Amino acid sequence: MPNDWNVAWLVGLGIMTLAFVLRVIHLGRPEGLVFDEIYYAKDAYALLHTGFEHNWTGEADSQVIHGDFSGMQDTGSFIVHPPVGKWLIALGIQAFGFNAFGFRFPSVVAGSALVLVVFFLARRLSRSTMIGVVAAFLLTMDGLHFSMSRIALLDIFQAFFTVAAVLALVVDRDWFRERLARHLEAKGLADLGGSFGPVFLWRPWRLAAGLLFALACATKWNSIYVLAAFSILSVAWDLGARRLAGAGTNSTVSLLFDAPVAFFYQVVVAIPVYVLTWIGWLTTSGGYSRDYGTNNPDDPVVRVFGDALGSLWNYHREIYGFHTGEGIKEATHIYEAHPAGWLVMARPIGIDAVNGIQPGVDGCPPAPNTETCLRVISGMGTPALWWIGVIALIAALVLWVGNRDWRFGVPVVGVASTWLTWFPNAERPLFFFYAIMIIPFTCIAVALCLGKLIGPADQPMRRRIGAIAAGVIVALITLNFAYIYPILTDDLLLYPQWLSRMWFQSWI
Repeated sequence: MPNDWNVAWLVGLGIMTLAFVLRVIHLGRPEGLVFDEIYYAKDAYALLHTGFEHNWTGEADSQVIHGDFSGMQDTGSFIVHPPVGKWLIALGIQAFGFNAFGFRFPSVVAGSALVLVVFFLARRLSRSTMIGVVAAFLLTMDGLHFSMSRIALLDIFQAFFTVAAVLALVVDRDWFRERLARHLEAKGLADLGGSFGPVFLWRPWRLAAGLLFALACATKWNSIYVLAAFSILSVAWDLGARRLAGAGTNSTVSLLFDAPVAFFYQVVVAIPVYVLTWIGWLTTSGGYSRDYGTNNPDDPVVRVFGDALGSLWNYHREIYGFHTGEGIKEATHIYEAHPAGWLVMARPIGIDAVNGIQPGVDGCPPAPNTETCLRVISGMGTPALWWIGVIALIAALVLWVGNRDWRFGVPVVGVASTWLTWFPNAERPLFFFYAIMIIPFTCIAVALCLGKLIGPADQPMRRRIGAIAAGVIVALITLNFAYIYPILTDDLLLYPQWLSRMWFQSWI
């Protein structure tokens, strides 16, 4: 690792601050609930005051933004996502009140913190602070990350916890290799000489990964795919480390020792942490299906684990049934997007829109202007970044598999576990904003490939040409972000101005 920790922290915090400032400007616009904020902001308010989600009357969406919460009913609401993201939204409400700024502010914090995590993950993979800067800056300039950091949805929190967990596993990889090296040095050995080597039961970074993955899954369940994929990859890293240290054929014994250690930290530890995130529902009596254990004392799970946990298990069966049932498979939505088109941004999502603003109204230029105006918030990525990202991901796959460069495996596995796992569920409505889990790994892939393009320090001519090319790419992405900025931020646009940013019919 480079030894510029002080500089790295200053630079990383600087980029995070840039991301924060860009995202917090005009955060309270529009003032009302938009998109799925109608669920999560109200759920957060209910959690804050009662510990569980409630049903609301039909008029509540327009009432709550004016401080009228009389629409919250006594009955518990059937919710389909765990509570961590909503608890985080609740922190913003507690700090700033139930208003657009308050319930969106935690998303700004999580999105900005994700930029810092990507910086340190790319820096550790590349052993270069500069490459870390590039990855973090690219994420800062992404339109989807920008939009999802300015709305009270769960996905930005899920992305933060998930990528932070991956960072912890990458740090554990270095930690494990360092401990093997220290063992050889302490014994005065050149290598393990065919022996398996020491077993390390205390793996602090695996513990951190387990806790973070638990919080990610307690925000949205599909983080479990990332947990599974990177757990397997990290065990392969352990096996490879022992082989490199000279364990020979005995390195495969890692599957009998290192793998169970990984399972303990990343699954056994994660399960009770996940359950604890439901503490509000568990310790109250009014939540949806909370009385299942009382009403079904003969249920085997209730008899073994008690009323509260038995009811929670049944609730999870109901949530799973919702996500996999025929009802959701038959549903349709105007903005549904098949995951096959996510990487090329075939169908972005509209988050909010006010159309047909007449000339002279709400800042729309008056006569002789004959065009109407509109205000929109689009959930779309920065096209140049996403399209370059596809090329970078293909290159990363080749460099990982063909050149056996482990570093490129991280973004490849990251994208595969957050993208390909949606295909079996493609018969239900899926949406492009789910791809917020993809773009951090794509930015890392692009940054690593730009590092390859720049080349080694001992080739000054290639390095100069590569640096110019890399600079042009970053500048192009930055300018592209600036161009789409108005349709990410509810800015007033003439209809032709909006249309000039809708490059394909499927974007409209």
